[in-house]
Amino acid sequence: MNRRERRRKSRATAIVLCAAAILAGLSVCCGLQARAQRAMPDLGQNVLIFNPSMAAAEIQAQIDRVYAVERKAEFGSARYALLFLPGTYHLDVPVGFYTQVLGLGASPDDVRIEGDVHADASLPNNNATCTFWRAAEGFSVVPRGGAMQWAVSQAAPLRRMHVLGNLVLHQNRGWASGGWMSDTLVDGNVDSGTQQQWISRNSEWASWTGSNWNMVFVGVPNAPGGEWPTPPYTKIERTPVVREKPFLAVDTKGNWNVVMPALRTASQGITWRGGSTPGKAIPLENFYIARPDKDTAASLNAQLARGKDLLFTPGIYELDSPIRVTRPNTVVIGLGFATLKPMRGTAAMLTADKDGIEIAGLLFDAGPVESPVLLEVGEEGSKVRHASHPICLHDVFFRVGGAGVGRTEVNLRVNSSDTIIDHTWIWRADHGAGVGWNINTSTNGLVVNGDHVTAYGLFVEHHQEFQVLWNGNQGRTYFYQSEIPYDPPDQASYSSARGVDGWASYKVADGVTDHEAWGLGIYSVFRRPGITLSRAIEVPRRPHVRFHHMITVALGDNGEISNVIDDRGGPTSIRPRVTPKVAEFP
Repeated sequence: MNRRERRRKSRATAIVLCAAAILAGLSVCCGLQARAQRAMPDLGQNVLIFNPSMAAAEIQAQIDRVYAVERKAEFGSARYALLFLPGTYHLDVPVGFYTQVLGLGASPDDVRIEGDVHADASLPNNNATCTFWRAAEGFSVVPRGGAMQWAVSQAAPLRRMHVLGNLVLHQNRGWASGGWMSDTLVDGNVDSGTQQQWISRNSEWASWTGSNWNMVFVGVPNAPGGEWPTPPYTKIERTPVVREKPFLAVDTKGNWNVVMPALRTASQGITWRGGSTPGKAIPLENFYIARPDKDTAASLNAQLARGKDLLFTPGIYELDSPIRVTRPNTVVIGLGFATLKPMRGTAAMLTADKDGIEIAGLLFDAGPVESPVLLEVGEEGSKVRHASHPICLHDVFFRVGGAGVGRTEVNLRVNSSDTIIDHTWIWRADHGAGVGWNINTSTNGLVVNGDHVTAYGLFVEHHQEFQVLWNGNQGRTYFYQSEIPYDPPDQASYSSARGVDGWASYKVADGVTDHEAWGLGIYSVFRRPGITLSRAIEVPRRPHVRFHHMITVALGDNGEISNVIDDRGGPTSIRPRVTPKVAEFP
């Protein structure tokens, strides 16, 4: 055989081996997809599951149909989850109301979207202050043009994401009032721009630009330089205790699981730096898959009594009695902003005071008959410690009115000690249907009776008395955002005690001896003249009750907040613009 023939044979052999390798790779990929398809759970018609073997045009058409429904549906009834099996996709994914976009890999890098994933301002003039109720979780993005736009406000979590480029948290510098980021890596710059406030927990980036009123960084290894109040950066070096939100994942054998991340203490940065998030996988077979068209509180409680965990598929669940979570380590998770709505004046959900209960990804919507509480964690008087197995609430949201008349006394009451609240928005609607001082009634947003309760990303707005009433000891809050109610009809209707105008937004009860909070912004928009709030924060004077980095702002032309905390800070003003700040208290 001459030299030319040997070269020809060598090239031919290489081509055959290369083809064999490609086919083997395709075989593995197709095998995984085939196994995942065989094990595909029935998650209902509003959960769209995509795999990389599908034509991009077909996937894009389905995404566009969902966005056409949800783009302007701020108070609509449709709910969707868009799920992506591991692989690479070339798509443009706009994320509308009540839409959750999820990657199903162990790592965000297992699902890659090349093109665009974006949340856009829902109001004219690039105004994103009502861009609510949407989520992007568990995948990587290679953004066309180099930057991913996530112009959002409340209840729009960005979790377990990898942005291979920059991230922009506004739309052309229009107003936004967000938001939340956790367990996320951004290879480039994060620009918060005109965001009024933001909390980033356990996230990483190359750089951060932008500030406004209240920016909080917890467990962020590369927090931006500068010190509060100029710029208004509050930095906590390590996250004291947290468990990341449970998530759906398909393993290498095609099995569907819910991954329960491990509890971390004194942590910094993302969980998946080593390739996946440490934790345990719970087979999806352990879950009862709830459907809004067939399930009731009775059927759900029967499944819980059998030892099942719960996965709520997207939709609105109208309940005639409470869902009761009584077993330790029960996992209750919602897809696509699944919504629980009590219709007969009961709670929507009650939990026992048990170790390790997880509730994630649910919207609690008050019904037309007043409920005593929408979600209650633990029984009244609970005193058992759960430090090593805390109850956790992740992306649990509350709404009173807006989609129709809603009424409740308390939205969220936490009786269990060591509970972790990991992002919540507790909102009495200030616009929409069924809105008025005597129509969508809500006394308190959050009441904490348990000890050692920790809250990250606490957004509570417009309730008619204390937005937050904290009765337990050794509580901790990392970031607080609150607008007090817009609509008190007169001062007489809005007074908490003789000589005290209004109800403080954040109230630490007089008997509390130990409490600490970082990064609080409290704002007023009184619609009627002559309304005043004496103090935004009200606390007992004790050496272990400590507050750091507080600001108040009057956003409207009427009234004022007279002090930031107790008798400190002085009044807000519109003309001239005065935004009182208190660095440390006491």
